[in-house]
Amino acid sequence: MAHIAIPIPSTPGKQEIEIEVSINGQKQQLHYRIELFYWDECDVPVIDRAECIRHMLQHYDQDWTLYYIGSPTQKFVPITFVKRDDLHIQQKLMTGK
Repeated sequence: MAHIAIPIPSTPGKQEIEIEVSINGQKQQLHYRIELFYWDECDVPVIDRAECIRHMLQHYDQDWTLYYIGSPTQKFVPITFVKRDDLHIQQKLMTGK
């Protein structure tokens, strides 16, 4: 899949992002969410940060699916989600099915 990088200003809290693109004349609306997950909010003893992320995402909103895990800092990890329906549309466009 080709990628286009769009800088998103850093603001606290959830960032809801809606993008409308036209690919070969076919318009698509894509919905993303970027959220910061703070290590000190992890409910399980943190031996492994990957386990902490898995635990934090276990009960996340089912309308959204994990899209990208960003570079963690000492305080948080940024995680990008895509609307589940949008992901299915993207996959159909890539495969032609």
